[in-house]
Amino acid sequence: MSLQDFLKQMEKEKEFLHVKDHVSTVFEISHLMKAFGDNGPILFFEKLKDSNVRVIANISGTRKRICAALNVHPDQLYRRLLWAWRSPKKPKIKADGTVKEVSEKKIDLSKIPILTHFERDAGPYITSGVIHARSVDGSIENLSVHRLQVLDKNHLAIRLVPRHLFKLWNGAKRAGKDLEIAISIGVHPAILLAASSPVPFGVNEFDVANALLNNHLRLIHCENVDADTPADAELVLEGRISAAKEVFEGPFVDITGTYDVQRKQPVVEVVGVMHRRDYVYEGLLPSGAEHRLLMGLPHEVLIWESVSKVVPKVYAVNLSAGGNGWLHAVIAIEKQLDGDGKNALLAAFAAHPSLKHAAVVDSDINVFDASEVEWAIATRFQAKEDLIIIENARGSTLDSSADQETGLTSKMGFDATRPFTKPREKFEKAKIPASKRIEKIARELEAV
Repeated sequence: MSLQDFLKQMEKEKEFLHVKDHVSTVFEISHLMKAFGDNGPILFFEKLKDSNVRVIANISGTRKRICAALNVHPDQLYRRLLWAWRSPKKPKIKADGTVKEVSEKKIDLSKIPILTHFERDAGPYITSGVIHARSVDGSIENLSVHRLQVLDKNHLAIRLVPRHLFKLWNGAKRAGKDLEIAISIGVHPAILLAASSPVPFGVNEFDVANALLNNHLRLIHCENVDADTPADAELVLEGRISAAKEVFEGPFVDITGTYDVQRKQPVVEVVGVMHRRDYVYEGLLPSGAEHRLLMGLPHEVLIWESVSKVVPKVYAVNLSAGGNGWLHAVIAIEKQLDGDGKNALLAAFAAHPSLKHAAVVDSDINVFDASEVEWAIATRFQAKEDLIIIENARGSTLDSSADQETGLTSKMGFDATRPFTKPREKFEKAKIPASKRIEKIARELEAV
């Protein structure tokens, strides 16, 4: 299934909202993206004030749509991702694809409707670009998502955190070479999710995406650089990350909704542009629901797997919206003995080092309902007995209150599970019996 196929499916399932008013790429589109927020529809901006190209956003903005894109039941999502991480499948390389329908001879990034999101942003930013690169000797390939600040008509600044692409870039620098990359924009959600996955260095995330897509991913080699792109991508920028040129990048809003610091970052020279004839540009709102899900969901999988090793069953994990999809987790478990809740908390902190606060609850609590979680803490938690505090632990520099150089922080865990030493009925919610007739009446009233 291509992105276009998936979008047609979502249109049939009424997951689309078409915006037919003329809107600007500067603040107006991002304002509407933020206004529709969590659990919002796919937004299709059909008319732009400053471009003839259409913009689409919030494609992966709900768990429901991510599961639909992977054709998996929500209960099997974590298992499916773990399987794909551990059973990657090499995709086939095609000679041609729809992304090659148009090749721009004159590079001009201003022709692309790249969005300016927040008032203090340094300028337009590409936020949904999936970057493929190879090591100098060709033995290692990597796929990852990075923000890209537009500098001029053919240059970008790329934020490289010290992970896999940074390692490939350093290897190229040592060899005295620029690192050739493909920046693919407008790809199937499985590719974005694979590019966001915490697989070991050396695993090509294109292979993970191909596993998620049941061996239906097809790639093409780029024309001007030694890198690959999905054959049916909407748009691809071919570029080289400079071994020598760096500029100050930012300000830019990160996942917490606050501005990241400015720092020297490498410059990308764009040397080629390819796209579908009638391509759509994919926008992704920094700190929005889609950002949180794509970044956080793979780490929910790690938490789920780690906690599953210390308790009989893990029912659900939520890296919550209030914790920016990154810093706070709620985990519903089945426990056998008092103390299992604390073991679950320690396993969660070990699985996701950026985690700052975590709550463990029983299976009768909906981890996606903040009121239910708060109720569990109010009625089943005693700070003297059920609180864990870990001081001077490594956390995340995305947390504004943590040490911004090292990420050093304090962590807190809440065991909000029912204690076995006290009467069970004291911790159960009272229920009101309901007949099928009254349930039908209630549904009809809700629909009004």
